[in-house]
Amino acid sequence: MSGPEIITLGCRLNIAESEAMRAITRDADDLVIVNSCAVTAEAVRHTRQAIRRAHRERPDARIVVTGCAAQIEPGSFAAMPEVSLVLGNHEKLDAAAFLPDQGDRVRVSDIMAVRRTAPHLVSSFADNSRAFVEVQNGCDHRCTFCVIPQGRGNSRSVPAGAVIDRISALVDAGYREVVLTGVDLTSYGPDLPGSPTLGALVERILTHVPALPRLRLSSLDSVEIDERLFALLTEEPRLMPHLHLSLQAGDDMVLKRMKRRHDRAQAVAIVGRLKAARPEIAIGADIIAGFPTETDAMFENTLALIDDCDIVHAHVFPYSPRTGTPAARMPQVEREVAKARARRLREAAANRQGRWLKSLIGSIQHVLIERDGGGHAGNFARIMPLRHPGESGNPAFREADLDTKRESRFRGNDVGGILDVKITDVDGNRLIGAPA
Repeated sequence: MSGPEIITLGCRLNIAESEAMRAITRDADDLVIVNSCAVTAEAVRHTRQAIRRAHRERPDARIVVTGCAAQIEPGSFAAMPEVSLVLGNHEKLDAAAFLPDQGDRVRVSDIMAVRRTAPHLVSSFADNSRAFVEVQNGCDHRCTFCVIPQGRGNSRSVPAGAVIDRISALVDAGYREVVLTGVDLTSYGPDLPGSPTLGALVERILTHVPALPRLRLSSLDSVEIDERLFALLTEEPRLMPHLHLSLQAGDDMVLKRMKRRHDRAQAVAIVGRLKAARPEIAIGADIIAGFPTETDAMFENTLALIDDCDIVHAHVFPYSPRTGTPAARMPQVEREVAKARARRLREAAANRQGRWLKSLIGSIQHVLIERDGGGHAGNFARIMPLRHPGESGNPAFREADLDTKRESRFRGNDVGGILDVKITDVDGNRLIGAPA
C-alpha cells in the first residue's frame, strides 16, 4: 500500500479534510486514519465499528482517530485498545501531530480557541472528478440538538484570495467542478476584513476563475440566502441548480425548540421564490424525525414539507440524544416512534424523487463523469454508467477498464469530463441515458 488508509465518516467537509490529511501523511504506509463524525449517536457507533474493523484487517497498522467524535470525547476513543493515537480537529491538519512516540496518546486542544482556517489546506478531491474546497469551518449557532460546535469551534472563514488561488490551481489541473464546503457555509465572511458574504465570495470566484465550468455549494441555511446570493443562484448558469438546505423540521414549535432561526413559512417561501426564478433547481434537505416533544400533528407538518418544498434529495435522520445538548434534557420521543417516522419521511422523499426523475426523461443533462462511468447532472441527479446509443443494456464498467473503454467508446467521456446526456429512462433512484 502506498500512503495511509483513510476511513471517512460524515460530511463533505470531512471528505475535504481527509484528503488534506492524505497529502500531509503520504509516506506513512503503516497508518490508518479514521476521520470520525459526531452528528448522531449512530455516527459515533459507526466510527467505533470502523476502528474495530480496521484493526481486524490490519492488526499491525497504527490507527489514528480524529474528527468531530474524537474532538468531543477523546478519552472514550483513547480507551479502545485498537487505537494508537487520538487527534483533535485542529491537530489533524498538522503533519507533526501524526508522528509516533511523542508521549501522549491524546492530542486534542481547545477547538474554541482556534480563530482561523489554514488556506493552504482548503482542498481535496472525490473520485477524481470534482474538488471540494473548504471556505469556512466552525459554527456560532447553538441549535439545541447539535454537538458540532463542540467539535468544530467558532465560525471562521478562508480569505477570498486564497480560495480563488486554490480554485484556479484546481482548474489548471483539470478539475471542472468545485464544491464549496463548510460547517455553516452561509455564515461565511463576518470574521474577515470588510465582512464579505458568501454571495460576494461566489461572485468573485465566478469572475476571477472564468475557466471554471461548474461551481456547487454544500449545505446552506435557508434564512441566510440574501439577495446577492439569491440572484447568483437563479441567474448564473455556472452555479449548479442544486441546493441542499438545512431545514431540519417543518413544524414551527419543533423549529423553535430546536432553536432554528427560520419558521416553516420562511422555508416554503424561499424555495418557492427559487423555483419560480429557476425552475430546474433541485432541492435537498436535512430533516430530523422524532425530535423531543414532537407530536403526531407536528410530525405531519414535517412530512408535508417534502411536498411543500419539493424536496427531491432528502437526508433523513431519526433523532438521537447527544450528551451535553439541551435537547437531550427534553422529553424524548420513543426510539421506535422516531425510527418509524424516519421511515415515513424516507418513503415520501423517495416517491417525490421518483416523480421528479421521471419528469427528466427526454431531457438533455450535462453530466460530470465519475469513476464508474456514470455521474451527476447539474441538479445532482445520479446517472447510471453510460452506454453508447447503439448498445443494448447498461453495463457497469470494471474500474480497470475505465480509461480504455471511455477513450474508445465515448467521445469526451473521461473521468472529470462533462458530457451532454439524453435521458431515456429511470432505474430506481438513478437515470438512464446515452451521450447526446
